[in-house]
Amino acid sequence: MPNSNAKLHSNHRGGREASRRELVSRSLQSAQHCLENQDFGTAYAHYLLVLNLAPELKTTVKTFQLTLVKWAEELDSLARIQDLFNCYEQALELYPNDEVICNSMGEHLFRFAVMYIQFLMGFRDEAAGYFHKAVKLNPDFADAKENFYRVANWLVERWHFIMLNDAKRNLTYLRAIENAVRSGSKSVLDIGTGTGILSMFAKKAGACFVYACELSKTMYELARDVVAANNMEREIKLLHLKSLDIEIPKHMPERVSLVVTETVDAGLFGEGIVESLIHAWEHLLLPPKPKNQDISAGDYGRIIPASATIFGMAVECKEIRRHHRVGVQEVAGVCLSNSVQFFSPTYAAAGSEETVEPYTTEKLSRIPGGYRALTEPCQVMTVDFNDLQELKSLAARKPWKLSLPVTEGGILDAVVVWFVLQLDDEHSLSTSPSEETCWEQAVYSVQGLLDYSVKTGDTVMMEVCCQDCYLKIQKITSLPSECGMDFSDRDNVLSLGNEAELCNALAGLQTSTKQDGSTPVCVLESTEIALLNDIAYHECFKAAMSKVLLSLNPSKDLHSMDVDGHGSGINLQEHQNMSSLGVDPDAFYILDVSEGFSILPIIAGKLGPVRAYSSVEKDQHQAALNVIAEANHFPKETLEFWLSHLEEESVVLQRPKSDKLWSIIILDVIETSGLIQQEVMEKAAISRCLLHSGGKIFPQYVLVYGMLVESESLLLESAVQGTEPTLGFNIAPFINQFKVPVRVYLDLSTLPCVPLSKPEELLRLDLMNPLLNSPSREVKVQICKSGQVTAIPFWYHIHLDEDHSLNTFDEFSHWKQAAVVLDQPIPVQVGDELVLDVQHHKSNISITVKR
Repeated sequence: MPNSNAKLHSNHRGGREASRRELVSRSLQSAQHCLENQDFGTAYAHYLLVLNLAPELKTTVKTFQLTLVKWAEELDSLARIQDLFNCYEQALELYPNDEVICNSMGEHLFRFAVMYIQFLMGFRDEAAGYFHKAVKLNPDFADAKENFYRVANWLVERWHFIMLNDAKRNLTYLRAIENAVRSGSKSVLDIGTGTGILSMFAKKAGACFVYACELSKTMYELARDVVAANNMEREIKLLHLKSLDIEIPKHMPERVSLVVTETVDAGLFGEGIVESLIHAWEHLLLPPKPKNQDISAGDYGRIIPASATIFGMAVECKEIRRHHRVGVQEVAGVCLSNSVQFFSPTYAAAGSEETVEPYTTEKLSRIPGGYRALTEPCQVMTVDFNDLQELKSLAARKPWKLSLPVTEGGILDAVVVWFVLQLDDEHSLSTSPSEETCWEQAVYSVQGLLDYSVKTGDTVMMEVCCQDCYLKIQKITSLPSECGMDFSDRDNVLSLGNEAELCNALAGLQTSTKQDGSTPVCVLESTEIALLNDIAYHECFKAAMSKVLLSLNPSKDLHSMDVDGHGSGINLQEHQNMSSLGVDPDAFYILDVSEGFSILPIIAGKLGPVRAYSSVEKDQHQAALNVIAEANHFPKETLEFWLSHLEEESVVLQRPKSDKLWSIIILDVIETSGLIQQEVMEKAAISRCLLHSGGKIFPQYVLVYGMLVESESLLLESAVQGTEPTLGFNIAPFINQFKVPVRVYLDLSTLPCVPLSKPEELLRLDLMNPLLNSPSREVKVQICKSGQVTAIPFWYHIHLDEDHSLNTFDEFSHWKQAAVVLDQPIPVQVGDELVLDVQHHKSNISITVKR
């Protein structure tokens, strides 16, 4: 007889299964209904229930991804950030290997990192992890690749590749570490280990105990993989910590006898080496060697590098000047003279309580136009990293004066700084611009003077201090030789001479511009200052805008309506009369959505009856534009700030009024870095719907040009070249996961390279007529010189219309260039022909060589 209990249980199971199927079916129907009604939150909840009840449906429920993305966008707009991330975590539990979900999660993390900058490093790290996973899951996923490439540049900065390829630097560190370990320093802490190379040097040298700390999650995980690949995972203890958070015995059993580090930037102190070494001496290192006592190296603490000497010299350099000083009095008919004082952030930092990096960096040996030394190199200061009291005194030390005698007359543009790292008594590294080095130099631009010219016998004066973990050089000015100061005693100059006499003389000169509040001050990024100095850019826009406005109203001669004597204005009285009535039937509406500070709306406002709208966001920038407009006798109604009119700032492209359309919309198409702006084609599509009949988008189309080159420099800056430069250690395969195919911010005019072909047109991006666009194109390129193709630099001809264009490769352009770097060099001979496969996806240009 059958078991009745078993039959009962079977019936129960069958009933539960039927109920589950019915619930799943109803929930699927509800989800679909909610999706059709754009109720994404409820649809997401139904799908989540379905997939938890019926995991076997995961491959068939195709709309879950779309629902998740839409619901996440809604949560983002409502600032429900935690709910957003909870949804993605739930989704990733169901689909841990879904590249679309991984990529979307990364996008939200990265956006959150930008919004809340205090969490920047952690969220960028996590975002990169999701982008990287998405690319691994689907190497052809274009969105994920583009996202990963952009984040990778921040996470694993390009200098890692350059330094690891610097065999001289690596060998010098290895020799110094070997000396220390051989002399008895058997326990080692590597602060800011990066890829772990210095830790592996220490282990190779024979150290018994090696510890290494790294704050960046990405670099920590990279170091862990590198150490394991070199069979040292049991011999090097890696800590995902800032060195300031290391505790004994929690993280290390006892104090170490040697600290090795290279946490130095171009200005020496900018990566916090002083703070970390003070902490190391107080908490992690054995006491220093007592003077006049002969004891074993294992019984006292020491640092590599042992000390550093900082040098500086004054230089003339047009490239530095055009990025830090506005050198034009008038731009395309707009007078800038004396209306606003423009400064770059490095100058503004001098009097600010905010911690701002007080210098920029340049590789002077490759700066466009070169530079000219106006003084001899001068010793700025020395620091002994093995002296705790000296390290502590740096921050407390009062600013001191330094003087550099001028040996060659010229224009005082900057004080350039470099240093010599003394690793030990025998080994040193120099970052001097005259050395073959992987390092850049720190550039302290000179701003705020009435006269920048100096002549032989003058003296460049400055104030030096160490503050906020930075070496600051400020209040740079010049002292004419007529003051009667005697600088013939060189040694006396280096020791600062008669400080009181110098200060009195400087006070009497009053060579600095006084900021007494009468002239507004506007701080611009160096790229924005270079743009203001780009006369060709503004003249080209002026001519193209005039052409459009004249075509829209041919009955009026725009150029005859003169205001300023230059034939480029309007009849102000007529314009003011119409404005007072609140009606301007002839007004043309122009919208400038350029990023950053732009005077194009003011230029537009001088071309006729125009209402110009600027998308400038910063209050300081809006105030500066208002002052410039007033100085150029503008009616207030001519210039408006568009974002103040918008209910939702994210939707910048809208109609100016319910019954109006734009005559001209100016889009930012090319980033200063040399890349295409993100979502520019999407913005162009919206803009075309907002144009008045006969209106134009600027630029109307863009042509991409490129050529084939051989450049060892680009290879070294883009990927670690095997094990030879890293002295046999296997690092390249791991860090090269973070290489990006496109190198940005290039100056092709000074890039060490050999052109192997002539420039060729690679692609056309048409913003006015999208039917002329193609997402991909094959281009045949003729080889004109034998060699090895290693890279394809590219740049743009930006056509505002058929008659007016800008070349981002021009000498005085504010744009830089970019280059695709090939994975493997391709040998070529004169007369060969290579076929390039050029593809454009969103803001990413992909160029590959077809074999």
